[in-house]
Amino acid sequence: QVHVVESGGGLVQPGGSLRLSCVASGNIFSINAMGWYRQAPGKERELVAVITSGGTTNYADSVKGRFTISRDSAKNTVSLQMNSLKSEDTAVYYCHVLGGSWPPAVYWGQGTQVTVSS
Repeated sequence: QVHVVESGGGLVQPGGSLRLSCVASGNIFSINAMGWYRQAPGKERELVAVITSGGTTNYADSVKGRFTISRDSAKNTVSLQMNSLKSEDTAVYYCHVLGGSWPPAVYWGQGTQVTVSS
């Protein structure tokens, strides 16, 4: 079994910062990519940021320049540093893991709530 656990969500004021972390553990032997999705109430889940095992990063246009994704491959950990937060960033954030084994597998965390409000 593979366990994906997020942490770091909470309440923050507009313009503030928050750092999310995610750790993958258990029966996973390699990882091709890790990233973050988010889903606001009444909205579809959307990609926020992703980083591959080779270090390639991609961001949603709405968060470029404000969010930074990073990884610690030795610990199967990915982090999302969120700066200059806006109310529009309020959502449940989900960690996403793409395994490197064959056949490939996708794993999801349980989600962590981020609320940006004054």
